[in-house]
Amino acid sequence: MVSQDNPPSEPRRARGRPRDWSDKTAQNTIKSLDRAMEVFEFLSEHQGKALTTLATETDQSPATVYRILVTLEGRGLVEFDAVEQLWHIGPRAFVIGARFLRRTSLVERARPVMRRLMEQTGETANLGIERGGQVLFVSQVETEATIRAFFPPGTLSPMHASGIGKALLAEMDDARLQRALAGKTLTAFTPHSITDLNALRADLAQVRARGYAVDAEERNIGMRCIAAPVFDIHQEAVAGISVSGPTSRVGLEDIERLSVAVRAAAADLSATLGG
Repeated sequence: MVSQDNPPSEPRRARGRPRDWSDKTAQNTIKSLDRAMEVFEFLSEHQGKALTTLATETDQSPATVYRILVTLEGRGLVEFDAVEQLWHIGPRAFVIGARFLRRTSLVERARPVMRRLMEQTGETANLGIERGGQVLFVSQVETEATIRAFFPPGTLSPMHASGIGKALLAEMDDARLQRALAGKTLTAFTPHSITDLNALRADLAQVRARGYAVDAEERNIGMRCIAAPVFDIHQEAVAGISVSGPTSRVGLEDIERLSVAVRAAAADLSATLGG
């Protein structure tokens, strides 16, 4: 029998994080795991590294790095080339990354739109999102042309030297844009890269006005990209869609024509997201 004086309490909901979840001080981090992730992330960005090179470039001892690598190897996250004596990212890393892509319907909904865009323009179609101040490419539909752009899922690119990156930056309000660019070095990858903050802001103003961004050989010489933002139900730019190809096929005279197709694809994808 339940006492009327002491009614049963509501069952406590399980929490996904502790009350002090925002506290990122040393007491709430696992140093050994942090060191392991540093090695793992470094190897993912610089494939094929020797043990001594990894140790030097991550500023850790060879013994520590070796234990990290062996542990990750046991999980399939890295693998060792015994012939070349080099460490590489393993297949399990791809499996885990693919699970991230399945977390959202964005990639799934974008595939038919990207395929139509590729068929319509004859150039590679790309989909990217902003992650950690960079563009993370999450999907690509390649053209069948021999010479083509290649940005496999998982590739990271600086925002200021990417068509998708500039399309997303252009949709940020002043406060968010300032945060996104704070402390960033506008690296010159080619003579066409934008390395001046005022020049970048001027370029972003043009992007907003015309509705699409152009990477005019700013990341790679001989490659041009046209991109447009994709909006969700809240009218927030959550991704960018683009076509990219060699300047021999994507000339200055082709930008206007391709931009129409890219903007239409962005509008179609936005519509599927409620934008």
